Amino acid sequence: MTAMTPGSNLPLTAPRVAVDVAAPVRLDVSGLLLGANGKVRSDDDFIFYNQPAGPGVTYRSGGGAAPDAILVDTGGLPAGIERIVVTASPDAAGQTFQGIEPTATVRDADSGAVIATFTPPRLAGETALVVVEIYQRNGAWKVRAVGQGYANGLAGIATDFGVSVDEEPAAAPAPAAPVAPAPPAPPAQTLPSFTPPPMPPAPPADPRVAAAAPAAPAATGKINLDKGRVSLQKNQTVSLVKGGRPLLSQVKMGLGWEPAYRGKDIDLDASVIAYGPQRNHLDSCYFGKLTILGGSVRHSGDNLTGEGAGDDEVITVDLGRLPADATGLVFTVNSFSGQKFTEVAKAYCRLMDAATGEELVRFDLTSAEPQTGVMMAKLIKQFSGEWEMTAMGEFVKSRTVRGMVKPAAQAL
Repeated sequence: MTAMTPGSNLPLTAPRVAVDVAAPVRLDVSGLLLGANGKVRSDDDFIFYNQPAGPGVTYRSGGGAAPDAILVDTGGLPAGIERIVVTASPDAAGQTFQGIEPTATVRDADSGAVIATFTPPRLAGETALVVVEIYQRNGAWKVRAVGQGYANGLAGIATDFGVSVDEEPAAAPAPAAPVAPAPPAPPAQTLPSFTPPPMPPAPPADPRVAAAAPAAPAATGKINLDKGRVSLQKNQTVSLVKGGRPLLSQVKMGLGWEPAYRGKDIDLDASVIAYGPQRNHLDSCYFGKLTILGGSVRHSGDNLTGEGAGDDEVITVDLGRLPADATGLVFTVNSFSGQKFTEVAKAYCRLMDAATGEELVRFDLTSAEPQTGVMMAKLIKQFSGEWEMTAMGEFVKSRTVRGMVKPAAQAL
C-alpha cells in the first residue's frame, strides 16, 4: 500500500479497482468518463447516485455507514475513454472542506486489497474536489493523485468536463463571448487589449520626440529570427518572422527545471492557457488534458521529478492549425505539490522548430520568488498574422493551471 502525494502516480495492479472517499462527514462521490479531449461524450458519462451505472464505471453507495465508492473496470471501458475522474463533495448544502480531511482509498475491487491512499493537503473553502483519476498511458492503466478543489461545488466540476448542469443556465451563454470577435470589422479595437506598445511610435513629429527615437525601437522591438537563435530577457519580445515571413508552422515550447537542492525531487507542471481576442479563456492544456483546440495544442505529459537533462515537459503548438479566435497563448509552470520556486534551479523555456528541432528563442528564469506558479512566456498573434513571443517571468500564488487563468488574462 502506498500513500500518494499530489501529482504522484502508480501503475494499477488490478484490472478492476474501487475508489472510496471517506471523511468525518457524508460525501457525495461521483465519476466522469473522459475522452482524449478531456470531456465527457454526453451526460451519460457522469456516474453518481442518480445515475449509478455506465459502461465500465459504477457508483456504489455506502448507505451512510461506509464511504461511497466508484468502481472502475478498465477492461469494460468503451474505446476512446482514456480517463476516469473521481470527485467528491460534502453532502450538506454549502459545506466546504475546511477542517474536513477526506481520504481516497484505491482497492483491488475483487480482493479488497488496498493499492494506494491519498489525502489532499491544505484544503479550505473548496466545496468539491477532483480527488484522483484512473488514466491510460501507453496502453497501461495508472492512478494519479489530484486533489484539485472547486469553489462552485460539483456543478463546477461537471461543467468543466462538459456535463450539462440545469442549475447553471447562465453558463451556457458564456461561450457566446467568442461571438464578439465574429464581427471583426473594426480589428483595431481589439488590438490594444493584447498589444498596447504599437500605439506610441506613431507620433514622433516633434523634433524633441525624434531625439528620443532610440527608445522607440526598444518599445516596438522588432527583433526577429533572421539572425538565428534569440535569447530573451524578462519583458523582451521577439517576432516569429524569418526571412520576412511569419512562422506559421509547428513549434514546440520546452520547459525545464532542476531541484535547487541535490537529491530532492520537485514536481512541477507545465501548461498553456489559450485566449481569444477579448482575453476570453478558450481552454487550458496541462497534464490532465493533453490535447486542446482540435489537436493544434498538445502536451507531452507529466514529469514528476525534474531530474535529468533537457526539457522536462514539452507543449507542441501548430500555429497554422490554431482556430482563428485563438490569439493568445500563455505558458505557465505550477508547483502542484506546493513547493516554492525558491526551491527550483535553472528554470527555463525555449521555443523550437518542431520539424527540425532547432532552438529559436530561449528565456532563462534568473530570479525566483516564494510562490507556487510562474507565467513563463506568452505568444500573441498580431493582426498582420505574425506571432510574437514575450518573456514574462511573473510569479503567481497558484498550485494549478486553473488558478492561473485570470492573472494570465490580465497579463496579455
